[in-house]
Amino acid sequence: MVEQVRPLADEIEAAVQAALETTLGADLASEDPLVRRSDHADYQANVALSLARRLGRNPRELAGQLRTALVTESWMTSVEVSGPGFLNISVTDAAILGRLAARLADPRLGVPRTQAGQTAVIDYSGPNVAKEMHVGHLRSTLIGDALARVLGFLGAQVVRQNHVGDWGTQFGMLIQYLFEHPEAAWRNKDVQAETASAVSALDALYRTARKEFDASPAFKERAQRRVVALQAGDEETVAAWEEIVAESEEAFQQVYERLGVLLTLDDIKGESFYNPWLHDVVDELRDKGILEESDGAKVVFFDDIRGPEDKPVPMLVQKSDGGFGYAATDLATIRHSIKELHGTRLIYIVDARQSQHFQMVFRTARRAGWLTDATEAVHAANGTINGPDGRPFKTRAGGTVRLADLLDDAVRRAREVVAEKDPDLAPDDLDAIAHLAGIGAVKYAELSTSRTKDYSFDVTRMVSFNGQTGVYLQYTHTRIASILRKADEAGTGRGHFAPDLALEPAERALGLALDEFGATLDAVATTLEPHQLAGYLYGLAKAFTTFYESCPVLKEGVSADVRGNRLALCELTRATLAQGLHLLGIAAPQRM
Repeated sequence: MVEQVRPLADEIEAAVQAALETTLGADLASEDPLVRRSDHADYQANVALSLARRLGRNPRELAGQLRTALVTESWMTSVEVSGPGFLNISVTDAAILGRLAARLADPRLGVPRTQAGQTAVIDYSGPNVAKEMHVGHLRSTLIGDALARVLGFLGAQVVRQNHVGDWGTQFGMLIQYLFEHPEAAWRNKDVQAETASAVSALDALYRTARKEFDASPAFKERAQRRVVALQAGDEETVAAWEEIVAESEEAFQQVYERLGVLLTLDDIKGESFYNPWLHDVVDELRDKGILEESDGAKVVFFDDIRGPEDKPVPMLVQKSDGGFGYAATDLATIRHSIKELHGTRLIYIVDARQSQHFQMVFRTARRAGWLTDATEAVHAANGTINGPDGRPFKTRAGGTVRLADLLDDAVRRAREVVAEKDPDLAPDDLDAIAHLAGIGAVKYAELSTSRTKDYSFDVTRMVSFNGQTGVYLQYTHTRIASILRKADEAGTGRGHFAPDLALEPAERALGLALDEFGATLDAVATTLEPHQLAGYLYGLAKAFTTFYESCPVLKEGVSADVRGNRLALCELTRATLAQGLHLLGIAAPQRM
């Protein structure tokens, strides 16, 4: 098995660094060669421009010296100085084909395990018990799932953490309301008939309980006593709470299975899980002199985090009544992730509006000595989802959009598009393809956008077979699978790369794109931006389309060597698309 295939870009970087050492000395051999793909050659190295400014040299003259050292490389066909000092570099067809052959021979496509030795604890999704998952949960769930897949493929030990909201005042309020209104019990079939499911009924009852909590001081007091009973382990209260939690977790899992994400019941670590350690967290912060008293509450202040009128903004750890703020649970989570899970990289996929909160939590954890230089803590912030009009995504009545309804719309629209494209599909096949296409469309639309940016959810655009969509990538995969099936039926096999073959421009472009797969995954691991993989796969699909339109594969008159080489390109492209889509959590169907 091939463990690693070094990308051509890395080979060029090494060659440029060797040229720097030969030309300028060993002190500059570690300079970043700034190698990029180029429209004017295969690659471009821009190091002469950046280095010349520092050395007070003419960049074209410096580039010329580097060129003289590089032209001796037999696997480079040309090295030219361009513009103010760019180095345009092209490589031989044999160099491309050799790497492609090695990638095709390896089940991992030559991608090294660059994250081996890392333990990534990824906190994502985080819905609330007794509430339905809504459109706001989509981004964290899908981004977290993609990062878990990519980091795991690159060799990291991945610990998935679903930090559900399952503790606090709201449960005392809901349980008290249910005890006082048994006729409105969420398992009542009449109630469920109006709301579609048990969790829908719980969600509706929660809103009703909230209104009474806000309107009735007497009910508020009873609800607060119920919270105390829950925290004290009162048997009746805990039994009601456990039933609500179990029903909610089952509903979450149904959505996760429909989305095809990796989260399971074993990954749930709700707020209640950390409750036993909250007093320990407070005691440790107090003993280390980190906590301060403020109006009876225990808080942490920061010199440079200030609010209106230049007043310091506190991070609330423990309330004046003895209750705990969200920060206490998040601090307990960090301590557990480091001490018990041995995390070396803690990743929180949470709304960008929580940025200041996580900044405070991370800084406090470092002051406490839990977070050290050996562990990285990252708030991988995400933007919000808007409607097709660019405004916040709401129902017609102005409410939050249920995630299940959003998925229903995507699958329904995908079914219409697929049926129009292939009206002879059997109903069962149509349903299966519509599900794969609809869910894949939603996931690709999410993951093709930088996680920090807002985007518009437009089902019609998402399920298109054209443009940068998940359906286009799935269709490209099925198209290649069809070509390979026809080759098998014709007895030509899957082909192989011929190292001495001259490549057409479209073959070269596709080969160079295939060579970038591992580097793209490394970029995702570094930046925690799955959209880089989504964009790469779209570019690869486009390169394949151009190749297929200009380079016949199975037509008469194509020589055996050329056909074998092109079939190998088809197979490696199919395998790369399939692996890349899998890492985004998107199905790669054989037929569509």
